This record gives sequence, structure tokens and C-alpha cells, in this order.
Amino acid sequence: MKLVGLCFGLIFSAAALASPDFVKVKGYALEYEIAGKGNEIILLEAGGSAGMSDWEPVFKQMSEHAKVIRHSRVGNGQSTAIKQHFTSRDYADHASILLTELDVKQPVIFIAHSYGGSVARDFAAAYPEQIKALMMLDPSSEHDVDILRAIDLEKGNQEIAEIKLADMKGGMSNQYLDFWSKRPLPDYPEIKDIPVTVIASVRTMENPPNLFFTEQGRKMWGELW
Repeated sequence: MKLVGLCFGLIFSAAALASPDFVKVKGYALEYEIAGKGNEIILLEAGGSAGMSDWEPVFKQMSEHAKVIRHSRVGNGQSTAIKQHFTSRDYADHASILLTELDVKQPVIFIAHSYGGSVARDFAAAYPEQIKALMMLDPSSEHDVDILRAIDLEKGNQEIAEIKLADMKGGMSNQYLDFWSKRPLPDYPEIKDIPVTVIASVRTMENPPNLFFTEQGRKMWGELW
């Protein structure tokens, strides 16, 4: 995701993965890895344009406490390379099929970062029988662009246009067409009554790349969540 930053510096890693496993989902090959064991199963969803290697710094530690599944969405990591727009609901469908193909029958704890939070929200609404709890780390929001416009309408729109072009450059247009460009906003479905944890960083940056990361933007984003 080009806009929302990570609350933990841990999740970004260029660590290479050795010989991942693959499963077919709607004709696409999705890479995945399973580690650990325990009573709980955790499904990890990375941010926009990120593969499962983003979880490398915490994957092993998490697998000491539960069975953990990480994967790369279509177009990311070593999964099928394709230039096509997929919505967060499309990715949620893929995640559901992934669990079915892996013979996961019990509800999972879904942990998602950034754009993955939008995928997780759609997953929770569409597949309530497959989810037990939800944790979102610096999740993207349909209101992100509203923050830029509220701070400075003209500059905010200019930055949003730049984000749109960067987001669509690789053909995986993700959040811009998914929800940032939709006004008025659609009626998003409610998720069932499950434990939900949101961790959102409001840390400021010395040289913010756009209005979203200014002190005012960070304050508004924290208040939003």
C-alpha cells in the first residue's frame, strides 16, 4: 500500500523464502507456508504489493504458539504473476478457498496488515464460519483519502492522483479502485460479533512523504480508528 504506513517496523523484510508450497485457487498458483502447531490457527494477510515474506521477522516466533499460515496474494511474491485488478472481496474469496484447499476446518484468527485489513474485513463479512477473531495492523480505510482532503483540499487531491497512478502502475490497482474512489461510500457489510483488535501507529515522520504522514494527518488517522 502506498499510503498507510506500518505500525511495526518488523513487517518489512526482503528475506528470501526457500521452496514455498503452492496451491491452486481459481486457476492461480498461490504460494504459502505453514509452520507450528497448537489449538489455534492463524492466517496472515500482508499489505498491498507485499508477499508473504513480509511476515518473516515474526513468522517463526508466532509459530511457537500456534499453527500459522502465510501466503502471497495473486500478483505478489511467487504467486501467479498477473496484471489485473482484484478487489479486496476477490482476495477474501481466494483466502477462503486457500483454507478449504489446505483442509482447515476450524475458524482462524485472521491477522492482517495495511491493505490486508480490507481483505480481512471482507473475509469476516463473507465467511463468518471461517473466522474466530480479527487483528488489523495499521489497516487501510476507505476514509484515508478524506484525511488528505481535510488537511489541504488542493494539495490532497494532487497527492491522491499521484497515489492512484503509482497504485495502478503494476496493474494491481488494489485500494484506489477498490474503495478510495467510491463516493458516496457503499454500505459495507457488518461482521459478526467476534474479538477485533486494531493497532494503529500515529508516529510522526521527520520528512513526511505526503499529508497523510504529517503531524495533523497522524492525529486524524489515530482518531479515525
